[in-house]
Amino acid sequence: MTYAVFRTAGKQFRAEKGVTLKVPTLTGEPGSKVTFDDVLLSGDGEKVKAGKPTVKGARVTAQIVRRRQGEGREAHGEGRQGHGADRAAREG
Repeated sequence: MTYAVFRTAGKQFRAEKGVTLKVPTLTGEPGSKVTFDDVLLSGDGEKVKAGKPTVKGARVTAQIVRRRQGEGREAHGEGRQGHGADRAAREG
């Protein structure tokens, strides 16, 4: 299980591949991709890497799946990327 904790809009979110999150004040339209660079912690099931204050080189990419009136948008996590690894791929 790969996961990351990232910060956006003054809140922290835990992201996992294939999990949909409700993220307030997210700009963009459904189908567009967003990247979160403010990754505070990442883990791969065996090792956990905590940032000081962020994990260097790590980022979370997601795709906006829908817009909810008055609640911002929902983002579908595509996975954690870090240290040059190209691991984010949309699940089929």
